[in-house]
Amino acid sequence: MAFAGRWETESQEGYDDFCKLLGIPADIIEKGRDYKLITEVTQSDDDFSWTQVYPTNATITNKFTIGKECDMETIGGKKFKATVSMEGGKLSVRFPNYHHTSEVSGGKLIETSTAGSVVLKRTSKKI
Repeated sequence: MAFAGRWETESQEGYDDFCKLLGIPADIIEKGRDYKLITEVTQSDDDFSWTQVYPTNATITNKFTIGKECDMETIGGKKFKATVSMEGGKLSVRFPNYHHTSEVSGGKLIETSTAGSVVLKRTSKKI
């Protein structure tokens, strides 16, 4: 249940390079650079609902069960099938263009997205 709650971005590293790699337009990158992304997570055992509110006011909710294939969606609206795993307290999932992990460490939500050698690390505080 460590993931459950409402989280707000505190800091991020590698944002510009990661967004450029994914082909996000420059104006959207600019809007999102200092935006405090809100992440809302509900968790019941292995069942999760993970919602993120983006700077364009887009809201994406992905619902999944650890170890079971599910339908997911990217911020760009691309729908895909994925299986989220839990390894050592970290959630791990492969998106179409990158690998994403999430963990709670020191009371912070740490999300890491990796595409080749480009890494976006976002740290959020519970609100």
